[in-house]
Amino acid sequence: MNKIRKTVGLSFLNMIFIIICAVSLLPILYALSLAFSGNNGAFMTGLSFIPTHPTLKNFQVILFDEPFLIWLKNSIILSVGTMVMAMSVSVVAAYAFSRFRFKGRRHMLLLLILLNAFPQILSMFAIFRLFKLMNLLNSQFGLIAIYAGSMCIFSIWNMKGFFDTIPIEIEEASKIDGASNLRLLLNIVLPLARPAIIVTAVMVLIFVWNEYLFSTTFMLNESSYSLAGGLYQLQANDYSRSWPLFSAASILISIPILIIFFCIQKYMVSGLTAGGVKG
Repeated sequence: MNKIRKTVGLSFLNMIFIIICAVSLLPILYALSLAFSGNNGAFMTGLSFIPTHPTLKNFQVILFDEPFLIWLKNSIILSVGTMVMAMSVSVVAAYAFSRFRFKGRRHMLLLLILLNAFPQILSMFAIFRLFKLMNLLNSQFGLIAIYAGSMCIFSIWNMKGFFDTIPIEIEEASKIDGASNLRLLLNIVLPLARPAIIVTAVMVLIFVWNEYLFSTTFMLNESSYSLAGGLYQLQANDYSRSWPLFSAASILISIPILIIFFCIQKYMVSGLTAGGVKG
């Protein structure tokens, strides 16, 4: 009886998951349909997931008539630059918070959470004035510094939790063999923490890839926009607005992230869950 009840419960739960997935896929399928559609608007025809006149014209316009490749290059520079800067600081800081007990350690961790609790928009005006004084408007380095500073908080906390799960005995044995702290970190700890580091780095990259508010505020011309700002530009003019064009651009923007996700999905569960084991 218990086995039957368990089977029915699992079947019901799986049905719920299938329905949720199907509902979640509907907007994506509709966007794909619009991207391959030859119509000029999303509301000119009825709701259909199969384009009546399939065409690749929207993708051709995005790639060759719009500055999409420039926006792509800007997003790659911002995302990779932020990921490298944030992870270079966060890995070392997270290891230090995990392994060393120094004065003010707990207060610093709480302060990081407090800083992360404030909405980004509250700092917009102050950062804008600061960037103007330092001539960092339209500067990718300035934007990377802002992104890296905000993402370091998440990265430190996520990786600290993973470092806490690594047995201290492994490091003590290496120290007995004469390994220095730097060699211990590079040769022992980092290989063991690879899932957390990879997942955290990708989440930093995805955040910057999709970030819109700062990229359009501190980048003041179209040639310096990232992909998120470029998407907004496609819809900024009411007279030239084209939902099929917008959908095609959205699909192209999503492809790199999907490829990265499928490449690292084997690390996702261990990298995300292990970071929350200890605080």
